[in-house]
Amino acid sequence: MILALCNANVAQVISVTYLSILSPFMNTLPDIDGYKSVAFSQATITELMIPSYSNFGGKIHGGILLSLMDKVAYVCAAKHAGNYCVTASIDTVDFLQPVEVGELVSLMASVNYVGNTSLVVGIRVISENIKNHSVKHTNTSYFTMVARDEFNKPAKVPGLVLENREQVRRFIEARRRKEIKQSYMKEVEHIQMPDNYEHCIELLRGERCLVAG
Repeated sequence: MILALCNANVAQVISVTYLSILSPFMNTLPDIDGYKSVAFSQATITELMIPSYSNFGGKIHGGILLSLMDKVAYVCAAKHAGNYCVTASIDTVDFLQPVEVGELVSLMASVNYVGNTSLVVGIRVISENIKNHSVKHTNTSYFTMVARDEFNKPAKVPGLVLENREQVRRFIEARRRKEIKQSYMKEVEHIQMPDNYEHCIELLRGERCLVAG
């Protein structure tokens, strides 16, 4: 098996055949009391999609799904952190398939990554037709949550125990997404309109807009 203990400053991976083999190494690992497994905080919410959740097209409104995703992200994050958590950001909410009235929607959340006071919760959403039992994947998203203490100050979160290759992959991918996002935000800060107005007009050539004036 693979056992990895990860937090913002530590990422150690040890391959072992039996847990008993781990004991000689315990004095070199971080305090395991300050870590929680992914399974400890995994959460699932299942809800029936009722007519009042639908939009004008008869499909379930995206805002309803976002609200449920935020709810399950909080449950998962708060359980891992042991504190109240707030939503800091949401990455990549893609609505892959429509959800129909009468279907059962299940939202499955797990902690993918932890920093010092923040953690990333990955959410997979599936919808089941209760008549023919067909299941479709409708959403995948990543919520960054920040833990708060009783004084509403950022609180340190426990590290994460990674027990298999899938959990290691998710942790590394979440860290890479974080790095890409930070780089993107730096680039956005430097976006400026060209000083030359004629150049601006040229940049708009081929776009679906009319410049009046």
